[in-house]
Formats: sequence, C-alpha cells, structure tokens
Amino acid sequence: MANLEFLGKMASGTMYSDLIGVPFLDRGRDPQKGLDCYGLAIELFRRHGIDLPPYWVSCVDASLINKTIAEEKENWQLVGIEVVPSLAVVRFNSGYLNHVLVNIGNGKFIHTGRKIGVRIERFDDSYWRRRYEGFYVPKEVKF
Repeated sequence: MANLEFLGKMASGTMYSDLIGVPFLDRGRDPQKGLDCYGLAIELFRRHGIDLPPYWVSCVDASLINKTIAEEKENWQLVGIEVVPSLAVVRFNSGYLNHVLVNIGNGKFIHTGRKIGVRIERFDDSYWRRRYEGFYVPKEVKF
C-alpha cells in the first residue's frame, strides 16, 4: 500500500534519481543493463512496495501492446492525476495505446524511450498533453 512517506520521496526525486540516463532496452527489467517503459514502471513501483504484474511484450509490437493493455485494464483502477505513483497510458500517432509513463507528481512524469533513455518530462508539454489516455494503479492499491 502506498504511504505518505513514500509519496514524499517520489515527489522529491530521491526515489528515482539513480535511474536518470539508464539506457532503453527492449524488454529490459534490470536498471544496471537497461529498461523499457514497463520495466521502468516495475522498478519505480517496486521501490514503493508495489509489485506490478510482469509483461514481456516487445516495444516494436504496438498492436500487441495495445491488445495487452485492453485485456489487462480490468486489473487496474482508473485514478486522477493527483495519485502518485500512477501509470499514464499513452497513445502515439499509430492510434494504439502502446507506452506507459510513471506519474511522479507536480505535473511531471518519468519514462524511457529508444533514443533518450530514462528522463523526466512534463504532462503539460505540447507533445504529451494530448497523448495520455488515463492514470492507473493496480486494483489492490488502497488509498
């Protein structure tokens, strides 16, 4: 269960500063080797005592990622942007929901991509503000 101490650490940046710059790696689940977007989410939620279910879909298969997200939504609860941490599900130009970001509060998120590695950006950036579909946490997380 998320707690206020955890949320404070997340918002201050101490929970993830060591991950900034970690390279992108398709299906990556090890911060020492590289992470994909869901691998980063697993690592951040783990640091908050929340285990996310494992998914091993390649980042190049947008339609399978979209299908997996649709099939698994019943295991997640839709929350508001104020809930930290939460996953933001993203739709790129393909029309598919095929990327996740981790909401870290104060209008910011952390994510990774093939060319950029792990970094922090803002939800109100013109590129991102029209792409995220919603914010989610596993159903077992209580507030």
